[in-house]
Amino acid sequence: MRTFAEMDKKLTVIKVGGKIVEEKESLNALLQEFATIKGPKILVHGGGRTATALASQLGIETKMVNGRRITDADMLKVVTMVYGGLVNKQIVAHLNALGICALGLTGADMDIIRSHRREKGEVDYGFVGDVDYANGGLLSLLLQQHIVPVMAPLTHDGSGQILNTNADTIAAEVSKALASFYEVTLVYCFEKKGVLRHPDDDDSVIPHITASSYARLKDEGVIQDGMIPKLDNSFAALQAGVSKVVITRVGQIGNPQLGTTIEL
Repeated sequence: MRTFAEMDKKLTVIKVGGKIVEEKESLNALLQEFATIKGPKILVHGGGRTATALASQLGIETKMVNGRRITDADMLKVVTMVYGGLVNKQIVAHLNALGICALGLTGADMDIIRSHRREKGEVDYGFVGDVDYANGGLLSLLLQQHIVPVMAPLTHDGSGQILNTNADTIAAEVSKALASFYEVTLVYCFEKKGVLRHPDDDDSVIPHITASSYARLKDEGVIQDGMIPKLDNSFAALQAGVSKVVITRVGQIGNPQLGTTIEL
C-alpha cells in the first residue's frame, strides 16, 4: 500500500469533454468517480455543445473547421460565459458538494496559462489561442494546499485578451508543466471505451497505441478527425515527461487495464 507521501507525488489530470459535460447523468457519474481518486488531481473540461446551443439562442452562427471552432468577437463572448462561467461553476459546485475543495480557473486566473492568438493561414480562427506556457509552479502551490483546480478551456495573451483554447491542449500543457513536480497520469475521458478500430463497434478498443502504430492507423483512416489532435497532444505530453496517457470513458478511470494507453 502506498503511503500518503507517495500518493502526493502522483498527480492525475482528467480531461472530460463531449456529451459527458453536457448530460447531467454522465457528468454526475464522472464527478463521483473523480472524487474517489487519491492524491493530487486536476479536472479540465470542455463544453462545446452548450456553447453552440447558447450561440444559436442568441442568433450567433457557429462555424467549425476540422472540428475546431471559429471564434469571432461574438463567439468569444459566448464561450467565455459558457466555459468560464456556466459549465465551470456547475462542476465546481458539484465537486464541493462531494467534499472536494475545488477552485474554478481559466488560464487568465493567476496567469496560469498564457498563449498567443493563432496566426491567420488558410483559415482565420479568430480569437483562438495557442499555448506559450503553463505555470506549473503556481498550480503546484494550489495542489499542495489540497485544492483541486477545475480548468476551463480559456487562456489569455498577457495583454488583456481572452482566447479560446482547445481543452485537450489545456490538459496536455498543464500535465507537461507539472511533470517536473509530480509523476503525472493524463486521462482523456469521453463517451467511448477508448480509441476504436471500428467507430460503430464500441468493443473494438485499441489497447495500446505507439508513435509508429499511430502513423499507420492514420494512414489507414482508422484514426481521423477530432481524435488526431487528442493523440498529438498525448504524444507531446509523453515526450515532455508525463508518465502515462490513457484515453477511456467514465467508469474506467480507476482501471489502467481498460481504455487505450498511449506509449512512445
